Amino acid sequence: MSKKRMGALLLALALMSGLLAGCGGGSNESTVKVTIGEVTRSLFYAPEYVALAKNFFKEEGLEVELTTTAGGDKTMTALLAGNIDVALVGSETSIYVHQQGSDDPVINFAQLTQTDGTFLVAREAGSGSFDWNSLKGQDFLGQRKGGMPQMAGEFTLKKKGIDPQKDLTLIQNVDFANIPAAFASGTGKFVQLFEPQASIFEKEGKGHVVASFGVESGKLPYTVFMTKSSFIKKNKDTVQKFASAVYKAQQWVDAHSPEEIADAVLPFFKDTDREIAISVIERYKSQGSYATDPIVDEAEWNNLVDVMTSAGELQEKPAHKDLVDNSFAENAMK
Repeated sequence: MSKKRMGALLLALALMSGLLAGCGGGSNESTVKVTIGEVTRSLFYAPEYVALAKNFFKEEGLEVELTTTAGGDKTMTALLAGNIDVALVGSETSIYVHQQGSDDPVINFAQLTQTDGTFLVAREAGSGSFDWNSLKGQDFLGQRKGGMPQMAGEFTLKKKGIDPQKDLTLIQNVDFANIPAAFASGTGKFVQLFEPQASIFEKEGKGHVVASFGVESGKLPYTVFMTKSSFIKKNKDTVQKFASAVYKAQQWVDAHSPEEIADAVLPFFKDTDREIAISVIERYKSQGSYATDPIVDEAEWNNLVDVMTSAGELQEKPAHKDLVDNSFAENAMK
């Protein structure tokens, strides 16, 4: 091929590439990458996976990378270090950072779940309605001290007239990931468990759900998308798009059945049985665990403060306005 013909061919290819890029809408050029660190992988966070599965983030021009940063302390460390852009974790972690006097506070901007996600599981099935007094004098396998599950659990026990430190043999030296296995092997007569472990134990006959800590402890900003104040100042448009995608997912979850939600999110839970997933989602949905909008309201925040105060984890009560920015959630809902 002559140099002249080669030049003409290269020019034609260049023009065609430019034309194809124009037909594509130039979406790649405007797409913003955002990295989320979630505290754990859980069906409790179903709206997050719906936002990914239904391309709600993509529709807003966001390319989201999801990582699981097992544990609230690890998730917050990753956020503060700049290894992730947004954390999905309990609001108590932002309060802990605030208590340490951070110059760059962590701001809660979009709520995902609004109740505790744990259940009280008994080794033996009782007859009739559950009597909380039956816990007294028993071995109780609880959650990690200072974490929201433990604080919400103890808050509920105190409401029921039970002193967790005096009326129970409280076991808290088991790592979060090993709690189900410890109970299955014989540790404790009662255990505080997340789903799907609670439903799996029921199916296998290893335990029986007798109460919900989510129902008993009331509404809380239990799991919230948050980021550093400095990130918000530099990326307001990105945070707004993120909140809008979350709201779309919340509305979708609210309008669809547990079966439809399970089918949407199961690609993120390849080892989870579909029937178990449906049961878990139905249980969380029926008790109102999935927030239907991203607002972190002040009443829920104050309930969180009460829970943390009861657990002895607060040096001072943090103001809602200092650690919550609802403007992005409000704009998403317009």
